[in-house]
Amino acid sequence: MKILLNGVRGRMGQVIVALAEAQGDVVTSALDQGEAASAAAWQACDVVVDFSSHEATVALVQLAAAHHKPVVIGTTGHDAAETSAILAHQATIPIVWSGNYSIGVNLLFYLTEQVAATLTNDYHPEIVEMHHRMKKDAPSGTARHLVEAILRGRQWPATAARYGRDGITGERPAEEIGVHALRGGEVVGEHTVIFAGPGERLELKHQATDRRIFGQGALAAAQWALGQPPGLYTMQDVLALGGKG
Repeated sequence: MKILLNGVRGRMGQVIVALAEAQGDVVTSALDQGEAASAAAWQACDVVVDFSSHEATVALVQLAAAHHKPVVIGTTGHDAAETSAILAHQATIPIVWSGNYSIGVNLLFYLTEQVAATLTNDYHPEIVEMHHRMKKDAPSGTARHLVEAILRGRQWPATAARYGRDGITGERPAEEIGVHALRGGEVVGEHTVIFAGPGERLELKHQATDRRIFGQGALAAAQWALGQPPGLYTMQDVLALGGKG
């Protein structure tokens, strides 16, 4: 597999390069923010992997669509306009877009939706995530996906999500998802989903200790994307957890 990588100077970019080399894939073009690939570089690659910054993803996906190359997006923090511009190309190329490429985390997404659908509304969902101090967006893309999993399971509107609490907040409503972001040290990534009910509490938790798990998942997604028709996919699809895969 020949990879055009955007975000090579970042932590995940370096992980992708090392893992690709170890498993026999080739990073044919390694870019970082502000750098552009040549026409020859686009022709040489099979797939595009993006772990850069939210400002860079739109232009990259536009070029990938022009050259008919699948894209795997690991970047988070996109605003509504950027998201819309990226999704505009799903009819042209396969786009795999996940907030987290860990196999364990994607099982957490699946289980969270199932638990949310099973438990009654008096089991109150809260999400707590913690990452290293250098992470720029909050809450994490993974936490946002966990919110979406609960919304689907409970069939609640997006307005049910509440990001942090401060001051006199009043009694917690039953139809609410509390979301809390912690930052500090060198934490790779921790996510806990809490369902606090009458007389008991259920917690689903994932702890990442090595960034290689994200790189391994992203490369698996890239290989999978090569055989897919145009469309928008997630790691749930790659792992066939009730998705298109």
